[in-house]
Amino acid sequence: MTEQRRIDPAKARPASLLERADAAFGLGPVGRAPLVPPVPEALRRAPPRPQPGPAPAGAAERREATASTPAAAPAPAPAPEVPRAVALCGPMVAIDRDHLREAGLIVPEDPVTGLLEEFRIVKRELLADARAAASPLARRILVCSPHSGEGKTYCATNLAIALAAEPGLEVLLVDADVVNPAITARLGLPEGPGLMDALADPAIRPEALVLRSDIPGLFILPAGSATNRDAELLASARTGAVLDRLTAGTSDRIVIFDTPPALAASPAAALAQHVGQALLVVRAEETGRAALEDAQQLLSACGDIKLLLNAARYSPSGRRFGTYGTRGR
Repeated sequence: MTEQRRIDPAKARPASLLERADAAFGLGPVGRAPLVPPVPEALRRAPPRPQPGPAPAGAAERREATASTPAAAPAPAPAPEVPRAVALCGPMVAIDRDHLREAGLIVPEDPVTGLLEEFRIVKRELLADARAAASPLARRILVCSPHSGEGKTYCATNLAIALAAEPGLEVLLVDADVVNPAITARLGLPEGPGLMDALADPAIRPEALVLRSDIPGLFILPAGSATNRDAELLASARTGAVLDRLTAGTSDRIVIFDTPPALAASPAAALAQHVGQALLVVRAEETGRAALEDAQQLLSACGDIKLLLNAARYSPSGRRFGTYGTRGR
């Protein structure tokens, strides 16, 4: 009879590949895979993180175009605005030529004289420095003297007439001797509003007070109404604004200032800050060395001071101008 025995289930089921490998090679019992740690309660309750959806149509193309397009260059800075020249637009006046001859001044239509040749030499040096200088202040020229009676107004007037003969040049002769104005009287013109009125009232346009003479290229700005604040007005910031308006934006305008004597009044020292050249007139055999040095010190705000010897009766080099011909200038 067949013997029946209880079958051990563990021995009855076929061995797996891992179990048979263990039996053959003695690898030891196969451990169970570690369990996944439980998820914390807080995470189980958190809402699911939204997943990015599909990119809208054309987004990739836009990103590619953005990446391939170079950044726009910054806009260039605007060019500085160049000031426009202010036209000298005051009333028209006629200068009596006979009055010029009686005063011993240069007459534009007369034959060339030794006086004209002397001032041609003076103006050449002043013009050369004005054109060579980097600063527009060099086109502003102060004419002064240490004391009265040394010929500053005479020289300033002749210099202005000689300069006005230069083609394409405008010459503005400013009577800045507010203590004793003499420019209009020298030229035979009536007195009227001028420099001091423009300084006292900011609403006044200085170019409207400039007299346009019938000598081509010559303009005159009278001294104007005198007050007891003349020195303070000339030393104020308004002076710089007025002079800038008369000279800004033009390279063909020369301004000549006839000022009071440096050792007699303060306007010359105040105006020396606003000019690039100063012409110090001294009278031969009269002006002392100490007075000359004191005047030079008072005008030291101007970096270019030139000396003009007036009424000299001789020349160390023997040079002397006389009449040469009868042709015009």
